Amino acid sequence: MNATTYYASLEECKKPLPNEELEILAKQYNREGDHASIQTRFNYAWGLIKSNDPEHQRMGVEILTQLFKSAPERRRDSLYYLSIGCYKLGDYTNARRYADALLRYDPTNPQINQLRQEIEDKLNKEGMIGMAIVGGAVAVGAAVLGAMLRRRR
Repeated sequence: MNATTYYASLEECKKPLPNEELEILAKQYNREGDHASIQTRFNYAWGLIKSNDPEHQRMGVEILTQLFKSAPERRRDSLYYLSIGCYKLGDYTNARRYADALLRYDPTNPQINQLRQEIEDKLNKEGMIGMAIVGGAVAVGAAVLGAMLRRRR
């Protein structure tokens, strides 16, 4: 049986780091360059994911994706923050995929389950909005078609 790993909550990850702290992480990452340690890369990616800037979030997802592939010891942490990064970018399908992968390892983890529920809520909301838009478009199309048919008579 796996011990539960505790992660930052989604709410905590929505709070960006102060710019000064993110700059410290960026300087360390850039200073280490191609030889940046796993911890340095992870810390910088985490700081980028917490940002409100979508470009920062994309960079964080990119770094975490590389970490996932190259550092087996950080795969679970990488998956969690990849899920959050994708969630914040509005890529709910990948966010759910990463959360589901984590739940296979730790199905009772409260943070992962909360994140998974938030992702599902967003997907459901988007689905409802999409259906409303399609329904509205169909109604407008039907009204236009009806008006055209009445004019022909």
